[in-house]
Amino acid sequence: MTAVSALIAEDEAPQREALRAMLAALWPQLELRVCEDGIAALEAVAAWRPAVAFLDVRMPGVTGLDVARAVAGYGGLVAFTTAYEEHAVRAFEAGAVDYVLKPVTRERLARTVERLRARLQSGASAPALEALEAALKPRGERLIRWITASIGDSVRMIGIDEVIYFQAQDKYVRVVTPEGEAPIRRPLRELLDGLDPDVFWQVHRGIVVRVASIERVRKDELGRHVLHLRGRDERLPVSSAFLHRFRGM
Repeated sequence: MTAVSALIAEDEAPQREALRAMLAALWPQLELRVCEDGIAALEAVAAWRPAVAFLDVRMPGVTGLDVARAVAGYGGLVAFTTAYEEHAVRAFEAGAVDYVLKPVTRERLARTVERLRARLQSGASAPALEALEAALKPRGERLIRWITASIGDSVRMIGIDEVIYFQAQDKYVRVVTPEGEAPIRRPLRELLDGLDPDVFWQVHRGIVVRVASIERVRKDELGRHVLHLRGRDERLPVSSAFLHRFRGM
């Protein structure tokens, strides 16, 4: 039978290995690639374009939803795995092929495999993810309103509306505003959990940018994609894993 390319993205090692083993037994034709986090999964999607993706909804930083957007962008099929039933129900209602509650059982996964096979054979379209994204995006108390940065002997309060971009550097994250910049020790992946995904986009493993500040994306003389910001001279790299965000810009 024809081989089918498939991706697993799961940040917990025992569950990742269990899912890989069950899929190998239930669907021997799968050519499996396994990723330990969302960014690695995005990079694999950009390079490999798997026909099917099994994605954990909640992963630190780049979530299963971020990866699902990239998969759906070229017509791939998605099945979510989740420990939270309310997320699973929303995913199903939003048009995901299927969902599997954790801990994943062989019997439940077998039903998902059959549905995926049927959809591949029928040429079914990729899932619609808008409703799920709207339901799960940060809101209320989860949204970051202020960034606290220590500068010398003082503490600077930076409103989130001032921030142009965040850039990870060594043990710090640069918070860049029109008035300057400040270092903070809060990890970038932790910041991502509290940023509105309609306002800030991750464009590189170490860079998150305010969408309204983006002017254009161009290739440089070496063929690398570079982000130009409105009214600013610096150029920020864009990795291939995040280029799907700029379709239609």
